This record gives sequence, structure tokens and C-alpha cells, in this order.
Amino acid sequence: MTTTPAAETVPTAAALALGDDALVLSHRLGEWAGHAPVLEEEVALANIALDLLGQARALLSTAGDEDQLAYLREERAFRNCQLVEQPNGDFAHTIARQLFFSTYQHLLHDRLASGDGPFAPLAGKAVKEAAYHRDHAEQWTLRLGDGTDESHGRMQRAVDALWRYTGELFQPVEGLDEVDWAALERTWLELVTDVLGRATLTVPEGPRIGAWSAGAGRQGLHTEPFGRMLAEMQHLHRSHPGAAW
Repeated sequence: MTTTPAAETVPTAAALALGDDALVLSHRLGEWAGHAPVLEEEVALANIALDLLGQARALLSTAGDEDQLAYLREERAFRNCQLVEQPNGDFAHTIARQLFFSTYQHLLHDRLASGDGPFAPLAGKAVKEAAYHRDHAEQWTLRLGDGTDESHGRMQRAVDALWRYTGELFQPVEGLDEVDWAALERTWLELVTDVLGRATLTVPEGPRIGAWSAGAGRQGLHTEPFGRMLAEMQHLHRSHPGAAW
């Protein structure tokens, strides 16, 4: 079970941002149930989704009632970055999204776990999970990028399509003052560039969102697919208010 830091010591804005990232990506990965390319990946993606859901529950419970925050908030109240809400697309798109986000999350949790801030207990466990998520994404990036012409082309298109959403990851989050966001971004870029290079993929030349401050998920502005995803995620809870299972 993921360790939950004391609610009274955790900055609410940061708990919502990190918790919403994990919650939304968990749901996206859960959409692969019954559709993964092979049975082994069905299990792997489900396990990653469950890890993220555990992180989301621990974080959101420090900011209020976790069920209400997950199922009764409107779209503009969510603080997740826009990257995690992007549709799964084909398997290459899911892997590119995982590579970008899990590398960021691993670096962030490693930094938080090494300090004495309120997120250190949760980050100490989450960093181990994020290390596995990152390794899983890296191995698939290498297999797809340096595979057949078809898999290489699909992986390159996925990297190109999602690159624009990565800059937002490094916009400072209120309450995480101990994080050097510029240093985190430089390390992330080095690591991702190395993986893409080994996978015979090209790092996109276009600007990332952070370069021109267009990423606004942290401020509650989301892309069109998010509204449809949220309606699906919240449908059962809203259809049966107060139900006990």
C-alpha cells in the first residue's frame, strides 16, 4: 500500500497536480484492458495502471475526499498535465507517452524522496514503481524504434505528435519549491534523447510547450479528448450517487 503523508502538511495544489497526473494516466492505461497487443502487455499495462491509481489515491486523499475529487469535479478543476490525457492511439503512441511521463515522474520522485519535505514518504515508494514504468517504456521504445520499418515509422510519428506536450511537465508546481525544475528538465532531455538515439529515432525539432508557455493543464485548461475521457470515468459514480458496493 502506498504510504500517505499527513494531510495537514501536504500542499493541496501539489497533491492535486501529482494526484491528477497519476489518476488520469491510470485510466488511460486501463483502457487497454482487452485490447493490448499481447497477453503479457495486458498484465504489464494493468499493473502500471494500478501503481498509478495507488499513487493517485494517496495524493488525493490528502487534499480531500478521494472519491469526490476523482468523480465529482468538473473538467476545469483537474490539474493534470495535458500529456497524460492524450488518447492511447496505437501502441506506439502509448509507449511514447509512457516514455516521456515515466522518465519525468522517476526523476521527480527521486528528488522528492531524497529530501525531507511532505512528499518524501510517498515518493520513496513511488520512485521504485516509476523506475519499473520507465524501464518498461524504454525497452518498448527500443524494440519498436529499432524494429521493422512499420514499427519505426509508427514510433517516430508518436514521438513527433506528443513532443509538444512535454514542456508543461517542467512548469513549476506550487508547493514543490524544493525542486529545481530547470535542472530536472535538462536531465530529462538528456535521458530521453539518449533513448531515442539508441532506438534510431529522431528528436523532434519543434518547440516543446514549455518553450512558449502554452501548456495549461495545471491551470485547468485541457485538450478536447479529456472531456470525453472524464465523462466515461465518472459515469458510473454520477449515475448512482451514494451507492455502496
